Amino acid sequence: MAGIVGWGSYIPKYRITVEEIAKAQEGDADAIKNGLGLMEKSVPGRDEDSATIAVAAARDALKRAGINKKEIGAIYIGSESHPYAVKPTSSIVGEALDIGDNYTAVDTQFACKAGSATIQINAGLVDSKMIKYGLSIGADTSQAEPGNALEYSAAAGGAAFIIGGNSEAVATIDATVSFTTDTPDFWRRALQPYPAHAGRFTGEPAYFKHVVGATKRILEKTGLQMSDFKFVVFHMPNGKFPLRVAKIFGVTKEQLAPGLVVTKIGNTYSGSSILGLASVLDVAKPGDKILVTSYGSGSGSDSFVLTATEKILEAQDKAKKVNDYIKRKEYLTYSQYSKNMEQIH
Repeated sequence: MAGIVGWGSYIPKYRITVEEIAKAQEGDADAIKNGLGLMEKSVPGRDEDSATIAVAAARDALKRAGINKKEIGAIYIGSESHPYAVKPTSSIVGEALDIGDNYTAVDTQFACKAGSATIQINAGLVDSKMIKYGLSIGADTSQAEPGNALEYSAAAGGAAFIIGGNSEAVATIDATVSFTTDTPDFWRRALQPYPAHAGRFTGEPAYFKHVVGATKRILEKTGLQMSDFKFVVFHMPNGKFPLRVAKIFGVTKEQLAPGLVVTKIGNTYSGSSILGLASVLDVAKPGDKILVTSYGSGSGSDSFVLTATEKILEAQDKAKKVNDYIKRKEYLTYSQYSKNMEQIH
């Protein structure tokens, strides 16, 4: 199959703590931190949106790939917060990157797995020889209604991957599967500013059924055991759910921790599981096997098995790493956060 030729990430520098949100909501910060496994979350700047996040992540991916960007034949961007309801983010990104006009482009939507789905699409196009390289991105500036529990976790960030042939890959895509049903645990109807969710229903039968189902399916397909993987990434709506899935499969803390970025930045929705993948690629060594399972409400999961190649070491230091973006912080008050999210002006 195809492989990842370059990867990049971007997380805004702004943060708001659980304590600051709890103060505005008159909530119990300690109970929330213990319940969600979160301390703070990333917040977009007033001039940042999914398009600017996608561009920044893609530029880092191009630095690592070292390819002729004019040879990118497809751009696919997954997001729940595209800047326009009718106008593609993908063409904005293509123009900003100056890749010319000889490419196909489309925006994808499948809640938090819209980004991982673009990797599958581009891998298929590369395998079929329809394109030489494809750009896959998941980016979000997640919305949450003021006073809703989602306010504690809905964050901003994204990751980008250039998909190309195995001979150039820093990580080969060895296998991928999907697990999809009509399970409506989270939704936003047209013209509604904020999403709605079905509370605990979003855990089971939504998240756990699909993440566990897709992970079992890829292990069966490949014949691999969890002990074969150096790194494991599960979609991170909060800090607790991926730990529960890890326990089901016997995944160790050492396997999970490098990609568990949610505890530091919150849930970046379409960027969540793939930011975890980017964080893992930042530190992986040749021969390391990686398992990634995304999740998107509605509902579905994509699962991937990847193997790092000899080329990964040279690429790692060519651009900023996920942890570099995590470490830069500027804290906001709740009123500043509300302005950044355009809830007040």
